[in-house]
Amino acid sequence: MTSRAILPLEDLQQSQPPAPLSLSKAGVTRSAKSIRIRYEGVEQLFQAEISCFADLNPQQKGVHMSRFEEGINEAIDEVILGEALVIEALAQHIAERVVTAQGALRSEVKIVASYPKVRLTPVSQIQSQEMYELIGIACATPNKVRRLVGVSAQGMNACPCAQGLIRAQAEVALANDGFTSDQIARIVTHVPIATHNQRARGTLYVGTTDNSMEIPADTLIEIVEEGMSSEIYELLKRTDEQYIVDRAHRRPRFVEDSVREMVRGVAEQFPKLPDDAFIWAHQANFETIHTHDVEAERFGTLGEVRQELHGGLHATHHTDVHEWLHGGR
Repeated sequence: MTSRAILPLEDLQQSQPPAPLSLSKAGVTRSAKSIRIRYEGVEQLFQAEISCFADLNPQQKGVHMSRFEEGINEAIDEVILGEALVIEALAQHIAERVVTAQGALRSEVKIVASYPKVRLTPVSQIQSQEMYELIGIACATPNKVRRLVGVSAQGMNACPCAQGLIRAQAEVALANDGFTSDQIARIVTHVPIATHNQRARGTLYVGTTDNSMEIPADTLIEIVEEGMSSEIYELLKRTDEQYIVDRAHRRPRFVEDSVREMVRGVAEQFPKLPDDAFIWAHQANFETIHTHDVEAERFGTLGEVRQELHGGLHATHHTDVHEWLHGGR
């Protein structure tokens, strides 16, 4: 004898909730999927985690969870991300399906994919596979959609504060040993000054209201890494280690410096982006001489950023990601 499923007579998700309140979002998180990306002429599968949400009206008890998965699977089957790694396009396709399937006023989708990239080390020029995070975010309503592309990369920062202390100590020791001020200046210029290092992770999101404008993920990765004292590699020869340590100690940076450099990098690399484009830069430094870590971030429209970069003004309002995705205050 085989059993058969007995379906409830009532669609519980569509029933009246005990408390008639709308919800800002309800949905699924950490849905593990394989997505297809065609990169450098080859189509590859990438591991991704997808989160989908929709708002919920006050007369509906719950969202239809299975419809989230159906929308994700349908979009993945239909969309192969092209050479530009436009992961936000896939997020948009899913978000648009969620709005329709859930009968929602708005939906939000976030995709985080592991992105391997083969790079040459700086001196020995050997190949090293580096892992980055590729991020796509979309917010859709029945009439419009906004989306963001983001990346996250590791690097290292050398602390300017401790380096200043060690430099002063070295200058005093050299002076006590009979070196002239000119000789001391030459020595501390040519010899990298010791400091403590911090492994770091930078994250950068950029979005524009014109979805036809291309924002290459590889360019964003370069901006993130350039914002730190030095990029890092999984595989290094001794000549590469020497180069990276020397480079980092000649470019000491606070966590705040890295965020500012990322923001400035976007403004310089994408001068044609409109003022209503959005940027969000975040840096986390993992301390080595403290038990705490440090973080900094800046978010806002490019217009707000340019106002400060070119006019020296302090923007009194920083547009946040939720405000931008939903079309303003």
